[in-house]
Amino acid sequence: MEFFKIKHDIPFMRYGRITTTISLATFILAVLALGFKGLNFGHDFTGGMQIEVTYAQPANIEAIRGILEGQHLSEASVQNFGSARDVLISLPIKPEISSSKLSEQLFSLLKGQDASAELRRVEFVGPQVGKDLFENGALALLLVIAGIMAFLAARFEWRFALAAIIANMHDIVIILGMFAFFQWEFNLSVLAGVLAILGYSVNESVVVFDRVRENFRKLRKASVTEVIDNAITTTMSRTIITHSMTQLMVLAMFFFGGEALHNFALALTIGIVFGIYSSVLVASPIVMWLGVSRQDLMPVVKEGAADDRP
Repeated sequence: MEFFKIKHDIPFMRYGRITTTISLATFILAVLALGFKGLNFGHDFTGGMQIEVTYAQPANIEAIRGILEGQHLSEASVQNFGSARDVLISLPIKPEISSSKLSEQLFSLLKGQDASAELRRVEFVGPQVGKDLFENGALALLLVIAGIMAFLAARFEWRFALAAIIANMHDIVIILGMFAFFQWEFNLSVLAGVLAILGYSVNESVVVFDRVRENFRKLRKASVTEVIDNAITTTMSRTIITHSMTQLMVLAMFFFGGEALHNFALALTIGIVFGIYSSVLVASPIVMWLGVSRQDLMPVVKEGAADDRP
């Protein structure tokens, strides 16, 4: 399916040095943000407490936040959970007061503000649990990267695997760098978004690489640059359709999904935008500079094999 068809190939590779320089600059800025400011880890990683409260009518979120601020808990997170009547409150650990005492004190204040408040559950996440979650999340990230490299190396050729991983790491580091620079909360939902972007971004690279391999067999007299330019140009319609539809869904989560999905959708939005850029203007130039050729992708003919052609 195509919304439009471009008659002449766009010379993307002509601007490869410019686009990769821009990517390198943004990558360095993201690394600096991570190094100097660091990620603002949420309670999932640092430890804390979660309190679920339900009301007889839609909860007044602003009034609940006012109570928390009155108790010097402005860093607490308050969000609807499941329905407008259910509220999930996330609190950091307070060394000067026990978690159980803090939960009882807070619920008594909520009960005083609205007599219909009913305590559903209280969960505690210790710092050790948060550390384990962080380490397991980092391990999951490394395993996904290793799996993608193995898949691409088996399906295409090692140059494509290396280029795709560089492009994917470019996307991931920029997402993390933006969360560090703006100090947006990094929690388990954001980590899930980062892992999703890894798969999403590599899918775009695979589409372009598939067309490159096909073009090497079809465009026998074309140069490597012309083959890659044609591959990107002919997949542009598909790229625009796919990413537009995906982004519409993500925007729905961003604007209407509430606080629970806000940062998840934000990570996906950053990843989708930079995923398009990196797949086209980072991965492809790297493949070209690594010296990919038609011989790398053509099937090897065994010596002495019979020629059945008439």
